[in-house]
Amino acid sequence: MRIAVVGAGGVGGYFGARLAAAGDDVTFVARGRHLAAIRQQGLTVRSPLGELRVSPDAVVPEIAEIKAADLVIVAVKLWDTEDVARQLRSLAEGGATVVSFQNGVQKDTVLRRHLPPESVLGGVCYISAFIEEPGVVVHNGTLQRLVFGEYDRTESERVRTFLDRCRDAGIDAGISADIERTIWEKFVFLVGLSGTTAAVRQPIGVVRGDPGSRSLLREVMREVVVVGRAKGVSLDPAFADDRLAFCDTLPAEMTSSMHNDLDRGNRLELGWLSGAVAELGAELGVDTPRNRAIADVLSPYALGEPVSRAAEAAR
Repeated sequence: MRIAVVGAGGVGGYFGARLAAAGDDVTFVARGRHLAAIRQQGLTVRSPLGELRVSPDAVVPEIAEIKAADLVIVAVKLWDTEDVARQLRSLAEGGATVVSFQNGVQKDTVLRRHLPPESVLGGVCYISAFIEEPGVVVHNGTLQRLVFGEYDRTESERVRTFLDRCRDAGIDAGISADIERTIWEKFVFLVGLSGTTAAVRQPIGVVRGDPGSRSLLREVMREVVVVGRAKGVSLDPAFADDRLAFCDTLPAEMTSSMHNDLDRGNRLELGWLSGAVAELGAELGVDTPRNRAIADVLSPYALGEPVSRAAEAAR
């Protein structure tokens, strides 16, 4: 397959490198220091499942440099989705399938606003991976799974083809018969993990071990379930309890990317996580006091460390 990977970070870099190693024609879109490093020495992916290297020739700085693709994998931060979607229109109109493995439940709504709706597949990913330094992606642990599917719940030829390519690349992958529910199920856990670890500023072991923060974790996830059900998603009413039990199985030191971004003074995906739950709840008439509180508490940090921004503005 001709595959374009927009965003060569932890998700795009890892899965794109695996597909490239299996023989697919993969082109990465990257920027900044990461782009410069890949152009100089290629992309290196370090993983317990084996190290991967991608040629320096496999990266471009702009989507416009890709003239045709069978599949586009979107793996940028959520705030870049709108801009990326506009740039993908010509590829989608040329027949490319577009699948986002970003976080959140609003990503595909944005994509379908700019692209032919039938070009968009739903997708979720499960992996812990990050850019260790420009040109180097590190995969933590052995979990590396993709799940995708058609929104009309059919098992199409393009979905089966992508599944075959993933399996040939050594990627744990599956097809969802209800991809919207699958996306929301991940969202329930993701909002709980990100919101509480960032607000408490501690890993999941501390959050789940204290009665107060454990209750917060459960209620944050319960609000997501209620909002999802109000939107017509077939979530189990008790799914928050299921995810709380899952949280008890996680390594105590595990945290979230939003917590890490907060610690580093980076921009947060807050508006697409707890902020999105509060926003959707308001639209649907569903109370979301815990997610609203988390969104409000973390709001000063949403664009990065306030002290850093104040210093920058003073220059």
